[in-house]
Amino acid sequence: MRNLDEFTITDEALRRIAATPDTRVKEIMTSLIRHLHDFARDVRLTEPEWLAGILFLTRTGHLCSDVRQEFILLSDTLGLSQLVVAQSHSRPENVSEQTVFGPFHVEGAPKRPSHGSDLAQGVPGEPLYVTAQVVADGHPVAGAEVDTWHADADGFYDVQDEHWSVDKAWLRAAFRTDDDGRFSFKSILPKSYPIPTDGTVGEMLAATNRSPMRPAHIHFKVEKDGFDPLITHVFAEGDEFLDSDAVFGVRGSCIGNYVRHDSGPTPFGDVLEQPFYTLDYRFTLQPVG
Repeated sequence: MRNLDEFTITDEALRRIAATPDTRVKEIMTSLIRHLHDFARDVRLTEPEWLAGILFLTRTGHLCSDVRQEFILLSDTLGLSQLVVAQSHSRPENVSEQTVFGPFHVEGAPKRPSHGSDLAQGVPGEPLYVTAQVVADGHPVAGAEVDTWHADADGFYDVQDEHWSVDKAWLRAAFRTDDDGRFSFKSILPKSYPIPTDGTVGEMLAATNRSPMRPAHIHFKVEKDGFDPLITHVFAEGDEFLDSDAVFGVRGSCIGNYVRHDSGPTPFGDVLEQPFYTLDYRFTLQPVG
C-alpha cells in the first residue's frame, strides 16, 4: 500500500504481520504496534524526540554486562517489572508474595551449609542473625533451594566491585533447607540505599524529579519442585522509604521485624558484647500441579 499517512499506517503495519504463525507472538506484536502508534500520535512525537529515545535505549544496552542489567533496572523503575510479576504470580493471602528480581542476582552463588555460615566475611556493618523456615500448607519444605543476596552498609552489592568474582562473593549465598525446612546465617543489617544513578536510569530519575532510594531489604529466591518459585524481599519494618520504593517492590506481607539486641546470646549460641539484630521469618510456598 502506498501513500500511507499517520493514521492509515497502523492498519497496514498490522496487515503485514497477519500471517505470523505463532499466535502468541502475533497477539503481542499486534498490541505492541497499536500501542506504540497510539502513543506517538497521542504525544505528537517529534523526530528529535524519537531519536533521543532511540539513543537512550542504545546507551542503556551498552551499559549492560554479565553483572549489570540496566534494562532490568529501567523496567523496575518504570513499574513494569512489578506489574508483570504481580499478574504472573497471583497468590492466596497466606502465601508469600512475589516481588521484583532486581538487577544484582547472579547464578552460581557460593553454596553454604544450611546453618552457621557468615555471609559478611568481614564486611563492616551491624551484626545480623537470620533464622528462617520454608513451609507450604503449614508443613516444612525440606530440600528447598534458597538464594539470598543483599547490599552492604553503604548500599553497594558485591558485583559492583571491579575486582568481584563469584567464588569470592560476599553478602550472597545459596542454601538448602534442612529436614524441618529451616536455614540460618549470619550477615550484617541491610540499609536503605539509592539504586545506581550513573547510567540512563539515573538520567530518567533526574528528569522526572524522582528519588532513587530503596528501603532496606534482603533478597530471597526459593525453589523446590512442585511449587511456584518464589522471588521476594524481606524489607525492614519502619524504614522511611517503604512507601516510596524506587522500584515499586514493597508488599505488606514482605516486611520483616529486624529486632535490635543490646548484647547477649545470639541464635548461633555465641555471646556478643555489642548490639546486634535478629530476623526470624517464614516463607510460604504455593504448590502447583
